[in-house]
Amino acid sequence: MRVLSKQIPRATVRATITYRFHPRLTAGIEYNPGADEVAPIANLLILTETKRRPALMVGTSSDRIGTPSGQSYYMTLSKNLRRETGLPIAPYVGMAYGTFQHRLLPVGGVSIQLGRNFSALVTHNGINLHPLLNYTYNRHAFSLIMVKSKYPGVSYSIAF
Repeated sequence: MRVLSKQIPRATVRATITYRFHPRLTAGIEYNPGADEVAPIANLLILTETKRRPALMVGTSSDRIGTPSGQSYYMTLSKNLRRETGLPIAPYVGMAYGTFQHRLLPVGGVSIQLGRNFSALVTHNGINLHPLLNYTYNRHAFSLIMVKSKYPGVSYSIAF
């Protein structure tokens, strides 16, 4: 009898500290103890969303969920479509370059507002799908994530 083992990824722990330098620019550092890496993270909102135009954002962070190390550089377009569809949805599409695999990948997803403090996000990082359920309360944000749509995870953040 042959037994096939399936490797379950160990917990990924990352600590980040960010600062909003401007309403359109957030930057900071991220520490990944599993890879013994310290790397920059940043988001720059180049174009704000209008009735006709999507928002354009560029940024950098650690490489995709599931990679042991690396940096990612991305550009995304997003648009809240509530006015056009009557539904509380906001899709995004873009491209990301990851240094772990040294390749450009298409990324995308959709955010769905579920109520005043709850939202869902389904994100595709170019390789895997990761659904999230988010809850925000004042300065606090809690997220439940299904990494690769099968491994549960949690996230907590607080704004100071």
